[in-house]
Amino acid sequence: MTRKLGPALAELPQTRRALLVALRKRGEARAEELAEQLDVTVSAVRQHLQGLAAADLVAHREERAGPGRPRHVYRLAPAAEALFPRAYGELTVELLDYIDDEDPTLVARAFERRRRARVERVRERLAGLDFDARVAEVAQVLDEDGYLAEVEPLADGGGWRILEHNCAILAVAQRYGHACGAELAFLREALPDADVTRVSHILTGAHACAYEVRRRSVV
Repeated sequence: MTRKLGPALAELPQTRRALLVALRKRGEARAEELAEQLDVTVSAVRQHLQGLAAADLVAHREERAGPGRPRHVYRLAPAAEALFPRAYGELTVELLDYIDDEDPTLVARAFERRRRARVERVRERLAGLDFDARVAEVAQVLDEDGYLAEVEPLADGGGWRILEHNCAILAVAQRYGHACGAELAFLREALPDADVTRVSHILTGAHACAYEVRRRSVV
């Protein structure tokens, strides 16, 4: 998938950029796991992680697994969040607050209009596709919108999991619950023949928002 990256992230060296994206998607990982994923040496990964840590972009915790020296488990530091796309910022929240003060129902109506517009836009791209291809295309649309999204099959083979590793509207979502509700409603309307359930949520501490998508049985 072609991903939209923040300008600062796009300017980083390729390996460091790949490490940050991998940690954003995994939540946390050891150097050995990152080296295997990126197909580079462990020593190279450790060197890049040291540089990222010096720039306050990566942090780590120690993990003990038996005797010997503890292993480092790496994660993104708070400063790294600014590197990833944010489609809306503080100004948007401020403007929404003004609107909410004037007419509380108007904010809800605005999110509803945005949801309808997104559904209409995605329907054109889903026309003629089978169920699996439509799920993949919806994930592609979310990825293009800055959510660092991907899709993977469920372990039981009964459907798909759409993962959003980045919340492109985090500042808005933290202030207005309408945003998250509209996201779930968008997925359900874009895939009307599926049961869509949110199973993890960035706002509750998860490192990704995840949605299980199962094709609804035809009675």
